[in-house]
Formats: sequence, C-alpha cells, structure tokens
Amino acid sequence: MVFDKWNECSLGELANLKYGKTIRKKELSDDGYPVFSGYAIVGYLPTFDYEEPQLIIVCRGVGGTGDIKLSPAKSSITNLSIIIDSDPSKIDKSFLYWYLKHADTHSLRTGSAQPQIVIKDLEKFKIKIPPMSEQKAIANILSTLDEKIETNNQINEKLEEMAQALFKHWFVDFEFPNENGKPYKSSGGEMVESELGMIPKGWKVSKLSELITLYDSKRIPLSKNERDKREKIYPYYGASSLMDYVDDYIFDGVYVLLGEDGTVIDELGYPILQYVWGKFWVNNHAHVIKGKNDYSEEFVYMLLKNTNVSSAVTGAVQLKINQKNLKNLSVVIPEDTDLIKQFSGILNYQFSIIRNNSDQNKVLTSIRDNLLPKLMSGEIRVPLDDEVLSEQN
Repeated sequence: MVFDKWNECSLGELANLKYGKTIRKKELSDDGYPVFSGYAIVGYLPTFDYEEPQLIIVCRGVGGTGDIKLSPAKSSITNLSIIIDSDPSKIDKSFLYWYLKHADTHSLRTGSAQPQIVIKDLEKFKIKIPPMSEQKAIANILSTLDEKIETNNQINEKLEEMAQALFKHWFVDFEFPNENGKPYKSSGGEMVESELGMIPKGWKVSKLSELITLYDSKRIPLSKNERDKREKIYPYYGASSLMDYVDDYIFDGVYVLLGEDGTVIDELGYPILQYVWGKFWVNNHAHVIKGKNDYSEEFVYMLLKNTNVSSAVTGAVQLKINQKNLKNLSVVIPEDTDLIKQFSGILNYQFSIIRNNSDQNKVLTSIRDNLLPKLMSGEIRVPLDDEVLSEQN
C-alpha cells in the first residue's frame, strides 16, 4: 500500500511545542488585539504576539481538551493551549492541521477532575506523513472545501445584517419609503401618539397573535437515551440551538423557534430565536411559530429580533415565556399590508440565499468529513503530476 511508504514521525520531530503565556484578567480590555484561550476570545490587549494564525491544541480547561484550533490573526494565546510551531521543511502546516483534526488527540488527556495534555506526551504523538507535494495537495483539497463553507457563512452573516438594518430603518426608525419614495419620518411624515410612543399615521399597535400561528401542540420531547437509539438524519432542536439528530421529523417547512423556558432572552431582553427550515424535530422547550396572512416567517423573525420581550418572561430561577404572554406581546405594524408585502419580497429573496448557502454547507461539510479519514490513511490518493508520482513510487 502507498500508505506503508509514508514516513512515521513523532510530533516533536516535526514541530516545536510550547505553552501559551499566562495573561491575568486585569490585563485584558474590551478593545485591541484578541487574546485566544483555545475556547474563545477572552479579551483584548494593546499588542499581539503572533501576526499569523497559530496551530494550537487545547491543553486544559473545562471541556474541549484535545481540540485542534487555529488562533485568530494578530492575536495572543493563553496557557490553556499548546502552540504547535511546525517546521515547514518537514511538514506542511495546513496538512498537519487536518491530520491532527482527524487524529485522536483527545486520547492524550490525563487526569480525571480536570483533564489536561502536557507537552512531553504530545511530543511523542505519532504521525504518518506523505512527501511534501502530496501533503500540500491533500491540504489544498480540504482547505478549499473549508474556505467555501466559511465564505458561505460570511455571506449569510452579511445578508442577515443587511436584513436587520433594513428592518430597523423601516419598522423601528420609521424611515420606510413614503409615496414619493423618500424616508417617511425624516421627510416630515405625520406621527401620532400610541401606547408604545409615537408611531406613523396609519400604523397601529397590535398583539403578536394577529401575526403568528403557534404549533407547540405538535412538539414531542425525546430523552438523550431515546435519541441515542435513533439514526442521525433530521435535526432535533431545543430552546436555543440544534441539540442532536434523529431518524424522524415532526415539522417540514420554514419556521421560527423562540425559546420557551431555560434560555429565553439575551442580556438586553431580546428573545432567543432560531430560523429553521426543512424536515426537523423540536422538543418542548421552544415555541414553534409560523407567520399568518401576509406576515412571512422571515418578517416575524425580524420583528421578534427587534422586540424586547422582558415583559413576557416569568419565573426567577427558571425563566419562561408562556404562550399567553407571547401572544399578548404588543407590536407596531402598518394597517396597510402593502408595505409588509414590499419588505417581505426583499427579505424572502435574501433568506432564500441564506437557506441555499446553508444547505450547500451541509453537503460540503459531509464531503470534507468523509474525505478526511480516507485522505489521511492513503485510501484515496490525490492526483499529482506524473513526475512526482514516479518519484514517490
């Protein structure tokens, strides 16, 4: 086998390993260059240690010990991670990143109360490497897939930011286009008193129940034990995130999920939302919402993102937003739904791109994750030019 001809080396032969530095909390600020722990950006400093992203392994902390990460550019790294400074004459840095992502680095953990990885054990970790040209070719395939996924994520983030900005401009600042196409409020549009403050003439304060339909009665919670017995096919959502995958679905289509209990609001009082589509399952910790009449799910999603729901929250220890309080939330909307239709046309196009990019990412992620073990084992070979192949054989 070709894989038998790959050289086996210890990581210590291929890279210099060192711990990140100890950084005290009082040294950190809210701006500057990021300080990366391996888990997250924990603060900022006025200077940075590393211009380029560094390959690291999380070596201690709560959960995630053994995870392989790349630090942000122009950052510093804390002592919760080990920096893997590879020798470019021996191994391609990107290949090493993907190799370690595939390898069982979590097996290096020692200790039970708080598992850790130490440099002396990491230095002994064995790696099989092909010739440099093949390393670069393998890394290029995986990195290209990863870059496309990241590009799609960035596009989606920008599209949602644009949708949010437009919603705020029209429905919060009341600068929607008037009959002459000019911004309503700043062009002298008439404003009238309401229970929620000054609103445009021809608008009204309504209850959220006029805009949405709840499908909470269809929800079915599944215990982790039940989910573990099922094949992982369809998303299983909880109050604030995707929790698992199961072998069946309850819902099919575009919906908005709003946290019902547990994690229900952010620090400013805005609801925890998920915009979901396709076939999926939801437990009993998230309200399942669709828009009704002329109100699309996308409009409802943006409306709720801009609605403070603190008044609807009950409970001191376990926060909850019940159905009655959710339906009774007051919102400001135009009486003439033509504006809603005009806005929804823009919004629906943007969100169709978001859905397509996200669906494409699922396919790309599956391809990448299936290719990774096969490329790293030599089961699948990367096509190289004839000259290089003859040298390797």
